[in-house]
Amino acid sequence: MTLATFYWDPDRAMFSFPIPLLERPVLWYGFFFALGFFLGYGIIVYLLKRYFLHFPGVSLKGGVVKAVDRLTVYMIAGTLIGARLGDLLFYQDWALLAHDPLSVFKVWEGGLASHGAAVGILLALFLYAKKIQRDCLHLSFLRVLDLVVIPASVGCGFIRLGNFFNQEIIGTATSVPWGVIFGHPADGGPLIPRHPAQLYEAFFLWAVFGILMLYWKKHPDLKNPGRIAGLFVTLVFAFRFLVEFLKPEQSAHLGVNGLLTMGQYLSIPFLFLGVYLLCRKQSCVLYPPNQREQVE
Repeated sequence: MTLATFYWDPDRAMFSFPIPLLERPVLWYGFFFALGFFLGYGIIVYLLKRYFLHFPGVSLKGGVVKAVDRLTVYMIAGTLIGARLGDLLFYQDWALLAHDPLSVFKVWEGGLASHGAAVGILLALFLYAKKIQRDCLHLSFLRVLDLVVIPASVGCGFIRLGNFFNQEIIGTATSVPWGVIFGHPADGGPLIPRHPAQLYEAFFLWAVFGILMLYWKKHPDLKNPGRIAGLFVTLVFAFRFLVEFLKPEQSAHLGVNGLLTMGQYLSIPFLFLGVYLLCRKQSCVLYPPNQREQVE
């Protein structure tokens, strides 16, 4: 018998009554997803304002808040589209999707892959950087990426907390004192103590936020573009690779006795990307002159 095992079986809905017109309840997962973006919005506004204070001759047309509003739209679209497509490609049974093609759009039923979200965010930020450079050449793709990964570590942590409330992405069986018995696990598994893998990732991501903020405070002008993003990608996906050893296989395309899980295979390219960004040779960047405007 496991000592101090925690039983966890919350209602997935925050309230018993549905949202008017939508006729759907507010789910804990959706709440934490939105909370992560809300907190991330405030953090990126703060970072961007502080960033421009180091370059009094350079400014952002339209102000910081307007730029972050636009960035948020790109981020949400990239996250949802990338996460959904990633789940469908790497984790779902394609034969079942063929019988119900409309399930692609049912994001409220779950099925969001973090690796797909990462790819979607990278593409969205690339498009955003191309657009924003028309107003301010000072913000390259890598500098935008450096700024975004800091609040992203907070948001991703809250998404994992939402997974914990949803009783999904559950770890393997364990005898550790902090093992959790999930009352209605999403994988339909037995009611036995399991690793709360979602909380492991959430706490680690929040720790990464602290590390990135400390690094940014020492280098707020981002003279080495891509360095913060490289640190984020390396830390997060190295931990993701390791924590996958505490999770059962979730992909319909791999067997349960495989050498690695799908999550580990997908983490390897990101690890190479992170190491490349950390080790790449920095070139001298000339800051183009720009007409100064009010940064609001």
